[in-house]
Parts: sequence; C-alpha cells; structure tokens
Amino acid sequence: MPHRLLASWQRSEDYGVPVETVQPVFTGAYDEQSLFFECGQQVLGELARNLADEPISLMLTDADGLVLNRFSGDHALLRALDAVHLAPGFSYAEREAGTNGLGLALADRVPTVVRAEQHYALSLCSYTCAAVPVLDPVTGRLEGAVNLTTWSQASSDLLLALAHSAASTTSALMLSRASGRTARPAPRGEVFRVEVPRLEPGAGTLRELSQPWTAALHRAEDAVAAGRVVAAVGERGTGRATLLAQAERRHRPASRILAASAPAPADVEAWLDLWTPEVGKPHTAVVVRRVDELPVWAAQRLRDLVTEVPLAVTAERFEDIPAPLAGLVDAVVQVPALRERAEDVVALARHAAMRVRGREIDIDPSAAHALEQHHWPGNVSELVEVVRAAAGHTDRIEVRHLPAELLTGSRRRLSRIEAFERDEIVRVLTRPGVTMRDAAEELGMSRATLYRKVAHLELRVPR
Repeated sequence: MPHRLLASWQRSEDYGVPVETVQPVFTGAYDEQSLFFECGQQVLGELARNLADEPISLMLTDADGLVLNRFSGDHALLRALDAVHLAPGFSYAEREAGTNGLGLALADRVPTVVRAEQHYALSLCSYTCAAVPVLDPVTGRLEGAVNLTTWSQASSDLLLALAHSAASTTSALMLSRASGRTARPAPRGEVFRVEVPRLEPGAGTLRELSQPWTAALHRAEDAVAAGRVVAAVGERGTGRATLLAQAERRHRPASRILAASAPAPADVEAWLDLWTPEVGKPHTAVVVRRVDELPVWAAQRLRDLVTEVPLAVTAERFEDIPAPLAGLVDAVVQVPALRERAEDVVALARHAAMRVRGREIDIDPSAAHALEQHHWPGNVSELVEVVRAAAGHTDRIEVRHLPAELLTGSRRRLSRIEAFERDEIVRVLTRPGVTMRDAAEELGMSRATLYRKVAHLELRVPR
C-alpha cells in the first residue's frame, strides 16, 4: 500500500474510527452563499447532466470535509451512499470517516484516488473515490474539494481526470467572478452535531493540560458521575462544551454525545424538531451550547424533550440561563479563560494544526513565544482560527505566518494608518535574517524612526 495510505490508516486508528462501518458526524447547516459553493454547484451540475447515465456521484465538500451537495442519475448508487451517510450535511473528514478519497485529499492537499479495499472502514470497500482539492485562486486558501464516487468494480481510470477537470473549472470560475464581489455573510452556525461513541483525539480530546483546566474538568466529572445536570460557564471560546463532553465521555465511554448550539432565531423550530428522534435512542447524553441565547419558550420546549437523558449546558453566566433550564442545573463549573492558563497555548496550537493538516506541524520557538504572550480575548476559538490560517500555508509555523495584531502589546484601537504601518513593519521584521537597518531601508525610514514606531505600537517581534 502507498505510504500516504498507510499514514492515513495510522491516523484513522489514532482517531478511533471504527473499522466495520463509518459513523460520520452530521451538521445541519453550511454556507450556501459562498463563491466556492456557487461556482462548484454550477460546474458539478453541468458535468452531472453529461454523466446522467453513468454510475457516478459528484459531490462538493468544504475544507472540513462536510458534503455540501451531491449529483447522480444512478438511484441505486444514491441509495447505497445514503446507507453510509455519504450525503449532504455529513462530514467525511478523515478523522470522522477514516481513510477515504475526499478526506485524504483534504488532509494531504493533493489529488487522491482511494479504491475499494484501500478504505479504512469496511462499509466503504464497495466504492472507489477520486477527489481534488480546490484552492481560492486569489488567496490560495483551501476552500474544499471535488469528489467523484463510483462502485468499486467500475473502471476508475477517468475518475481522477474528471475530478481534476471539475476542480480546475471551479477555480477558474471563482477567479472570473471574484472581482468586485461583496463579503459573504457569516454562516448561520451549527444547528446540530452528533459525536459518535468513541474517543476522538482529532476532535478536541486533549488530556494533558494545565492545572486550572484539569481542576475544572475534575469538578465536571464528579458532577456527571453523581447524576447532576452540569452548567459550564465562562467566556466564549474557552472550551466549555469540550470540557463537558470530556467529562461525559470519561463517565460514559460507550455513550453517544449529542451536542447542539443555539440556532439563529429563524431556525429554532427546525432545531427543536431534530431532537425528538435522537433523544429517545439508548446510551445518549446531551450537551447544549450557549443556552443563554435561547428564547424562554424554546428553553421550555427543550426542557420537556430532554428530561429523560443526561444533560449538560453552557453559558457565559449562570444568571443568563433561561429559567426553565436553570431550574434543572445542579452544579456549575467555571471554565478558565485561556489568558489564565498560558501554558496550554502551545499544546492547543499544535493540536489545532494537526486537525487542519492531519499530521504534526512544527511551531518554531519564536512563534510559540508570540502565541504565549498574546492576551487571547477570543480564547481558544481565536487561537484555533489563527493556527488554522497559518497551518494552511506551511508545515512549520513561524512568526511571519502569524497576524500582526498578535505582536502588538497595546490594546488600544489603532487608526487605519497605524494598522497599515504596523502590518508593514511586522511583515518586514519577521522575515528571516532581516536586521533593523535592512527593515528601515525597505520601509523608507531611518532606523531611529523605525525604533520609535516599534515602541509607539508596542510591537513584540521575536528576533
């Protein structure tokens, strides 16, 4: 078996992916207004019309392996793909579904074919998949992948070529439509997520962290073991839901954990409808994120739905939890902010980078120091976004890959001119081997002026 496939199988085993059958994560919301989705939908739709009589399914996925759409004229193939959840709304990332064509293409950032028995899960051995990553033609950012799937006994010689063609056409169409395009709206947010009954090292189950985090985790574990309803409170992005899920998993290692985030107001009715068929299943625990955003009427209905299952919730403050749910809470655990546990920053950064690339990503000492010194007002969520952006472009994260604001000591709001100057100074000073003299010459100022600006902006640029 090729080295890349062996490495993927090893990662799949480390993630805890079951060998017998795939159990992918379901997410009920994704961004249908992105340029990538718009262009990919058009390209695959046209290609599907030309392949209407062929046993091939064409799919578009986002950068996290979430299936966004699916085209095929073969109804038998579609029914078979439904049985293994290779359908819109399900994530087929490597950490969720093991070695498969689209998951490996996204993990390695290269075109990939995975045939029959090369799949990690036995339930996928009936298929052959070819996938090609699609990069934003302007920024170079990974947007997702084009995936073509057929039966394993069918010829796959042209499968990768077709995927290549569709990915290239999508990228070209994105480039032609990119100019003058307004910023896309933020996604509506995750509506529903099912975490399958296994430990997921690739999905947030870090064990060895600092004493403040460990102490909070132990308090949550004790409450769960005592059968209490736990509320994890604290700033957004601190890992409140992760802490609760870890506590549930340690106490109930064989249970499913249903984790849901409070939806947009327009989605509340649909969100509530998703609960009924799920909470009745055995060995199920529920974590509801950000319940302080739920209207009281929705909290009342949710309380009635989850009375028979182990429940945990998150909020910024206990006082803001709607009364119908607050009345159920028996224990409150305060989750410390990331700035209160700086020793966790690099470990979390390495973990986030591995989730992006599917392998260890090096963080050089200067970059690690810069990460540790930042205040992280957005907590772990902000750290993950910074690392995702950096790891998407390099196998070794250096200071020059980090955003300039991470190197600014001052927390005051900068003017547009000051922000531009800061970004240019950081861009030049973080290049390997650049001296202050070199930087001053390139920036068109004296060394004395450069030193003054560095001091005024309170820049911390590791040398």
